[in-house]
Amino acid sequence: QVQLVESGGGLVQAGGSLRLSCAGSERAFSSYPMGWYRQDPGKEREFVAAIDWAGVSTRYADSVKGRFTISRDNAKSTLYLQMNSLKPEDTAVYYCGAANRWHSISDRFQINYWGQGTQVTVSS
Repeated sequence: QVQLVESGGGLVQAGGSLRLSCAGSERAFSSYPMGWYRQDPGKEREFVAAIDWAGVSTRYADSVKGRFTISRDNAKSTLYLQMNSLKPEDTAVYYCGAANRWHSISDRFQINYWGQGTQVTVSS
């Protein structure tokens, strides 16, 4: 099985920045599209950003476009999410995930592997 572990969450003020990391297996980072999702208690897990296996193509939710940047370093088996200009509505648990197909990465029901999540809290 593929193990994914998120880190980098914390408490920041609105307008601040955080960089999340997701460390995983070499198998995951050698061939899988990967993405970030977020979820608040009682709400559905929502798509945030995705990147193809080579780091060439990216995709973002409209709510974070222009503020968040997804990247990956396959040599280090690590996925990143740079979050700038954070807003209170960005508060959530952030999860990284991997899918077998690029067109599946933005569908939470087609994610094959999930990390445990890292909490991001943005104060007003």
